[in-house]
Parts: sequence; C-alpha cells; structure tokens
Amino acid sequence: MPSFRPSLIASAALLGALQGCGDDSARPVEVAVIGDPGGLMATGPRLPASAQLLRSAISEGLVGFDEQGRVTPALADRWIVTDDGLSYIFRLRDGTWPDGSEITGESARAALLRAIAAVRGTPLGLDLAVIGEVRTMAGRVIEIRLDRQSPDLLQLLAQPELGLLNRGRGAGPMRLVSSKNGALLRLIAPEDRGLPAEEDWGERVRRLRLAAIPGGKAVEAFNAGEADMVLGGRVEDFPRLDASGVPRGAIRLDPVSGLFGLMVVRGDGFLGKPENREALAMAIDRDALATALNIGGWSSTTRVVNPRLAGDDGSVGERWPGRSLDDRRAQASKRVDEWKSGGKEIAPIRIALPSGPGADVLFKRLAADLEAVGLKARRVGSGADTDLRLVDTVARYARADWFLNQLSCGNARGLCSPTADQLATKAQQESDPAKRADLYAQAEAQLTIANNYLPLGVPIRWSLVSGGVTGFAVNPWNIHPLVPLALKPRR
Repeated sequence: MPSFRPSLIASAALLGALQGCGDDSARPVEVAVIGDPGGLMATGPRLPASAQLLRSAISEGLVGFDEQGRVTPALADRWIVTDDGLSYIFRLRDGTWPDGSEITGESARAALLRAIAAVRGTPLGLDLAVIGEVRTMAGRVIEIRLDRQSPDLLQLLAQPELGLLNRGRGAGPMRLVSSKNGALLRLIAPEDRGLPAEEDWGERVRRLRLAAIPGGKAVEAFNAGEADMVLGGRVEDFPRLDASGVPRGAIRLDPVSGLFGLMVVRGDGFLGKPENREALAMAIDRDALATALNIGGWSSTTRVVNPRLAGDDGSVGERWPGRSLDDRRAQASKRVDEWKSGGKEIAPIRIALPSGPGADVLFKRLAADLEAVGLKARRVGSGADTDLRLVDTVARYARADWFLNQLSCGNARGLCSPTADQLATKAQQESDPAKRADLYAQAEAQLTIANNYLPLGVPIRWSLVSGGVTGFAVNPWNIHPLVPLALKPRR
C-alpha cells in the first residue's frame, strides 16, 4: 500500500486520508480540498468548500450541477416554469429517503423549507427571499411560487446549502462509507435511487475519498502522486505551484466572477470619511498587483459589480477614467496631507489577510501602494481586530443583485450603505428590465461613492488535476461535483 513521505506526516488530517488502497482499479479517487481539516464535517448556514462538496454529494437538492456548472435534475427529474416566470413546478423522481420512507411532495417541501430557514440571515438567504410560497400540488409534485421573477432560481436551488435532508440525512447520490480518514464515498446504484438500472454500472463506479488539508500539504501530496486532484485553490496558495514545480498542464483556472477586494471594517479616524477611503482605492496599482501575482488572464477592476454581467446597462464604468496612477496618487496624497495638517495622526492601516505566499505578495503590494501616498500598513490575521478585511467570494450567479446582497447592511460585516440597500430592494421589485437595470446601477453608484468596499479584481480560483482524472471541467462557478469524478467514462 502506498503511503506518505515523512515530510507530509506533519499534517495529521492528511495522514491516511489520501492513502491508496491497492492497485489503481481498487484505489479510490483521492480528492484534496484546501482548507481546515476540521471543516470537512462542518454543518450550518456558512459551509467551507470541503463541507459544501460533501453535502452536495450525500444530500442532493431538487436540482444539482454537472461538472460544467450546468443545472441538472436531482430529486426532481423534470420541471416547468410558467410563462410569467413566477411559478416553478417540480416533479420528483421515484425513490426513498435513507430511512426507507418514500420521497413525496410533502416530505420534499418540508425539507426545502427547513433548508431555506437554515440560511436566513446570510447572503444566500437574501438571494432566496424571492420565494413566496412552497406548496405540494400532488403526490410527487411541488410548486415554488415567487414574489417576483428570479432568472437564477434554479442556480440557487442547486447550491449545496439547499441539499435536502429527511430526519437529518440526504438521499445521495453518494453514500458516506467512512469518515475515519477524510470522507470515503461510494455512489448509490441508480435502481436504489428510483432510477433505471444501468447495465455497466459495476464496471464504471469507483470510490472517492475527500480530505480537507492545508494548501502547502495539498500541493505536496499532488506532486507525490498521493492526491489525484486538488480543489479550492485561492490567491494565497497560488505561488506554491511554481515554487513546487507543479506542471503547468495540471493547473486549471476557473473563469469566475465575484468579490475580491478590501472591506472597510472600521469607519473612524482617517477612514471615517468616504473621500479618505477613496484615497486608499486611488493609491492601489492594480496592474502591478496582477504582475506580482503572475496569474495569466486575471482581470482587475475598480467596479463594485464585475463589469459585463447580465443586466448591466453600461451606465457605471471603471473609476477615474483618463486619470493616470500618478494623478490618482497625487490626489490621495493631498487628502492624507490635509488630514495630518490638522494635527491628526493616522495610525498604520491594519489589513486582515489569510496566511500563505500569495497573501504575502498581496500585502507587500498594498503596503507599497499606501506608502506611496503617505500611509503605513500593518498586516493582521484573518480573525484579528482590523481596519480592512480581504473579501474573496465567488458569485453564485452572475448578476448585480448577488453583489449588492453580499455588501448589504445585513451581510457585509463592515461599513455599508442603507441608500444602496433601498435602491437594490426597489430594483428587485421592479418588473421592467430597463428600469431594474437603472436602479441596480444607482445602487452600485451609491456603494462606489461610499467607498466601503475597495475592489481589486475578480476572485482567483484554481485546481490541480492529474492526467488520469475524468469528470472535471473548468466553469464560471468554481463548482466541481464529486459524482462525475467517481464515474469512469463509457467506452
């Protein structure tokens, strides 16, 4: 049996979690997710990446995702949307819950209502606030009635947190065989899920082991052939790939959208004025940051909402058009000098960042940018008292309302704009597409003026995939379900 090199034994969660089980045909597919080993079995409304993967595998929702990030049938094998876009009617497949009871419209409805209630008070909960009623129409038919149109409802229903549980357990499509060393998973046979039997099923399925481990250990395990793939890569661990000699062909970058920037946590002192917060945003050299990170194709932006998304009317553009970095920094320096000329001190700006070489690069660049306008920066840990906090979140759907919900006063965990919230609420209630786009643009403009969030660019998400892995594809949502990885392709 293959085992770890001594240098990897330092990670107790990794030890044994990615060990092989004999020859390649019997060996599970070994999947490492970068993260805290204790997060794999986490529960609650805010799941880490490893727990999201596990929940999706053992607790499917009405719909799910395939490897390309497309919505696919799950507990519901078909659905229709009414012409007005306000009613989604789902027909559930035959099947049973893990306790042997039948999957019915009523039991699925109850499970869905519990899942929705569980994420209340989170950004996802705000996204789901469009749901007005869930009702049972027949034995295996449920209807979701909306208060207003939501083009992304299916995308939301496929999220891991909307995996349905009956008496605390989900209906698959995978079964947790063991949680002793990571999570050992096995696909449930189609006939045991109320689906037609597949003649070649036994030849196609393979077990899969999921483990959450720190970034450095994950890259080492991949290079040693002890992990078939690594998921959950972020900016903080990206420089490890070159430093460890990972083959370029193994690196996969997802073309995601989302928030990657600095949230202003404290609004006192120098940062108490929006124009001073803008000075920080003006000082940042985003082109130099892209060069320092050495990530080809990374898109920087000064906008709160990523540009070129669905529904963007183009009325909000990149900030400070026509002004050079030198011009911006001169203006920022003037504001710093004006503050200091009144005898007011400016303490070093505390920036909370995760650990890792990519975060080291990020802080070095930010510190140099702030120094260029007369400010000092001090790095603190992610959980420390801070002035600025890195926000690094992939969009669950690519529309302005996702960004505004994330930065709303109920969710931002920092400074916010009640005016932007009011405009966003009006936009969500507006039926005319052009008027709705205008209201969203006004809301974004208010957030821009407030300077509570200082954008850097789009999030950075990467995976490592070995040559023998099938069932993986890059996609805009950074969603990589386990089921396709556990199925050998048909010959």
